Amino acid sequence: MKEQTRRNFVKSSVAAGLGFHLTGELAAKEVFVHHVLFYLKNPENKADEAKLLEGLNKLAKCPTIKMVHIGTPAATNREVIDRKYAYSWLCFFESPADEEAYQKHPIHDDFRNNYAHLWEKVVIYDSVGPKR
Repeated sequence: MKEQTRRNFVKSSVAAGLGFHLTGELAAKEVFVHHVLFYLKNPENKADEAKLLEGLNKLAKCPTIKMVHIGTPAATNREVIDRKYAYSWLCFFESPADEEAYQKHPIHDDFRNNYAHLWEKVVIYDSVGPKR
């Protein structure tokens, strides 16, 4: 039996949870990726930042999300990098239909209704794997 390394275990666990299979690299079935950048109205206000994080953590409980990552700008400093957003919201769905269900879910509605006053703008990138 081949020895299981921690790295391979983590990769295969994440891949399995997303419905991926490994073939040298992750190959998706019909994974839908939803990436949102939140820009606060008051970017220096730590209370607003904490409130938005509270909302994102509640939003992460939406049942059709397979994996979520909440991030802040990394300390990288290159001309092409936008570091003005407060939070990055990256989530994965098994299909476009699951992402559509997320958009209509009461948890998502509550998030927009209770936290939208905090942001000045959002930028959204939705993607699916390339046709093979």
